[in-house]
Amino acid sequence: MNSYLFLIYGVVIIAALAIIGFIRFIFTQDKGDEKMQQISDSIKEGAMAFLNRQYKTITVLALIVAVLIIIANYYGHQSEGAGAAISYAWHVGLAFISGALCSAISGYIGMYMAVNSNVRAASGARKGLNKALQIALRGGAVTGLAVTALSLFGVATLFFAYGGASGQQELVKNAPSLIVGFGFGASFVALFAQLGGGIYTKAADVGADLVGKVEAGIPEDDPRNPAVIADLVGDNVGDCAGRGADLFESTAAENIGAMILGVGLYPVFGLKGILFPLVARAIGIIASIIGIVFVNTKDESKDPMIALNKGYFITTIVNLIVLFFAVKVMLSGHLSNGTEVNYLLLYGAAVAGILLSYVFVFLTNYYTSMSKRPVQEIAKASTTGAATNIITGISVGMESPALPVLFISAAIIIAYRLGELALPNIATAGFYGTAIATMGMLSTTAYILAMDTFGPITDNAGGITEMSEAPESVRLVTDRLDACGNTTKALTKGYAVGSAALATFLLFSAYLDEVKKILGKPIDSWFAVDIGKPEVFIGAFIGAMIVFLFSSTAIRAVGKAAQYVILEVRRQFKENPGIMEGTSKPDYAKTVDIVTKGALKEMVIPGLIVVVAPILVGILLGKESAAAFLMVGTISGVIMALFLNNGGGAWDNAKKYIELGNYGGKKSEAHKAGVVGDTVGDPFKDTAGPSLHVLIKLISTITLVFASLFR
Repeated sequence: MNSYLFLIYGVVIIAALAIIGFIRFIFTQDKGDEKMQQISDSIKEGAMAFLNRQYKTITVLALIVAVLIIIANYYGHQSEGAGAAISYAWHVGLAFISGALCSAISGYIGMYMAVNSNVRAASGARKGLNKALQIALRGGAVTGLAVTALSLFGVATLFFAYGGASGQQELVKNAPSLIVGFGFGASFVALFAQLGGGIYTKAADVGADLVGKVEAGIPEDDPRNPAVIADLVGDNVGDCAGRGADLFESTAAENIGAMILGVGLYPVFGLKGILFPLVARAIGIIASIIGIVFVNTKDESKDPMIALNKGYFITTIVNLIVLFFAVKVMLSGHLSNGTEVNYLLLYGAAVAGILLSYVFVFLTNYYTSMSKRPVQEIAKASTTGAATNIITGISVGMESPALPVLFISAAIIIAYRLGELALPNIATAGFYGTAIATMGMLSTTAYILAMDTFGPITDNAGGITEMSEAPESVRLVTDRLDACGNTTKALTKGYAVGSAALATFLLFSAYLDEVKKILGKPIDSWFAVDIGKPEVFIGAFIGAMIVFLFSSTAIRAVGKAAQYVILEVRRQFKENPGIMEGTSKPDYAKTVDIVTKGALKEMVIPGLIVVVAPILVGILLGKESAAAFLMVGTISGVIMALFLNNGGGAWDNAKKYIELGNYGGKKSEAHKAGVVGDTVGDPFKDTAGPSLHVLIKLISTITLVFASLFR
């Protein structure tokens, strides 16, 4: 066991050293001229002010939930004796607080690095594409490595502290159940961070576009637009802080779920079956560092996406090679009947997960790329007005879940069957196979998150060069990086929902194991969920409904917050004509403050719906109904997230396709229709869609934490 301890914490230290190295690289870069720095400081001030206010709100909600968790778990374990109930309740409550705190830190790191890298990337663009590319990616790399290393450190430390290092079999097997609160805490903060950030970014974006582009006819990121700084702030609070917390929660919850399933295979693998998810995560961090270091572009005329794809490919290859040896060493052995475990089949499950990540990236690119049929169909439909743009966009969004669902299904069944074949006559073998596939897919998380944060950094860099009136040659570099960043943001959303789909099957399996444990059933027995029972059917029905209700409240929240921005921008244009003439400066801070208050006010109700619903279903209808809620809620959530993400992304790029000169170009009737479609798609792809990634994992961790309270 000492060797695995050394490996896990050794990788955390290596990640910390890499982070320090990347930070030093970024902070030694030139920050540009005074005008660039002033714009960057305004973005930084607005972003940090929003984050501080948001975290104050989340802290209050998290403390209330922590108290409820402690009380619920105390009463849920009364049958085991008062001492055992108190111990269990405090362990889960402390894990929840730890997960929430680490998730918040992840979001803060993501925001801090983005707002300090943007101006340096903009300045680096004056020296060429390669310099700006490396600054932006390494700024994102700090976020990716910090999030994954913090998740690994948090889960491993709690596991060892809660009995994983005791050497006593019962304590070791019980430890993963005690740390489920960590996953719930991470999910809880991630939901509000993603939801609040998504509402902010799209309210600012919609307000800036509708009044600036459509009504006033001024370009994107024009300094005369009072909402332009709020829009640039929004890129950070939604895509950096929100996504950082989202993927932190993904890695933490999936690690814990896989560890719980590893307990069922303790007679075969011992402690190694429980520790394998942590070792797989450690391997992914090292592979991502190697991939990031290799990203550069010597030929500045080439698409920068080629360099990013090269880094992703290197990360994947390193993962595949090292995971093979990890599976061979940790998941070899003999069953009780003397049969040897076929570790090659278990490695095949990991490969299935890695291949699924590539498939999702490809399919997301197909539905959101300007060079592909779906986007061009929407652009063509824009020539006959906004109505046909909306109709075509919705149809593209509805079409887009078909292939991803088939490939997710294929990956799950392949991994499940490989697990069964590798471990014959073991009841939980198939579930462990899907856990290994999930670990495979999530092994590149650090690199994926680096690419995701790269997007808002380059977006901000483009805005800074536009507002500071930098030379055309510099803007050309930042425009190319911004276009590349839009692609990476779309691709990482596809990756996030794909990993969420695999992970929720894993977490559903972990919930069933937890229920069997509470009921005193053997871990290798079956717990059936009979959809034919009225109360179970109702639980499933409510699970599907919650996904639609949550999406509705999230999208409506953007509409309400956007109204505040639109009215403020119109007021400033009306009361200060000098803004449009360029003789006076807009009041950026006023708009930032208005959208901050609006976003924080609107994020509470959608978030509370998700937290309260599964608990009420479990308490009122029972454990089996909660399982049905979880199962159908997950299925509905994945399909809805794919629809929203891909539909919104396709609308966005259809507008950009027209802006390149197609169908009349900018200021044409097709462009006006494209802007309307993009505005509708904004809350789809940047608020409701990404928040659903968190929702489908949050309901899993909630049911795990409160399972003992369900009747």
